Amino acid sequence: MATRHLYLVRHGAADPFGELTEIGQRQSALLGERLAALPVDAVWHSPLPRAARSAQVVGEHLPGVAVREAAELVDHVPHVPDDIPPAWAGFFDGYDNAEAASGARLAQALIDRFARPAETETHEVLVTHAYPVAWLVRHALDAPPARWLGLNCANTALTAIEYRDGVAPTVLMYNDMGHLPPALRWTGFGSGARP
Repeated sequence: MATRHLYLVRHGAADPFGELTEIGQRQSALLGERLAALPVDAVWHSPLPRAARSAQVVGEHLPGVAVREAAELVDHVPHVPDDIPPAWAGFFDGYDNAEAASGARLAQALIDRFARPAETETHEVLVTHAYPVAWLVRHALDAPPARWLGLNCANTALTAIEYRDGVAPTVLMYNDMGHLPPALRWTGFGSGARP
């Protein structure tokens, strides 16, 4: 088996209705410019409009690269802990067993499809949401399931993971915003001091 290079991206900044904003469009274009230097084979995106539009903008900078939907990339809560940390109690309020089971199935489908080596050397961009990025990073680090909580990422921040046969995944970078000017960084996070 060959190396699978995954470039995980949270969609660009979106409005309350889930549509990409002008800032999100600019963030996505800058990400596309950065990714143009790589031998990208495919861009996969969540079915939700903010991710689909971000992927289209990124794809404009990658001539000849297919941009396709992957249902496994949809925004979802991948794991509901049995013992919910007090700081997260409000977040999980209202999740029932059926919703938790559905999220767990989606999380497993995401891992099964993308978190493994490939038959041939591949470079794939996954335009998704904060929670699936956190889940894939947690999985690559072999951390306990509840550790996806608090692994936040900014809009269009870049995370890179490599999967090779016979060795643990390698997290090359996480939440890298080097392609964004300071005014476009840290969107998607709550307010607070940022480096």
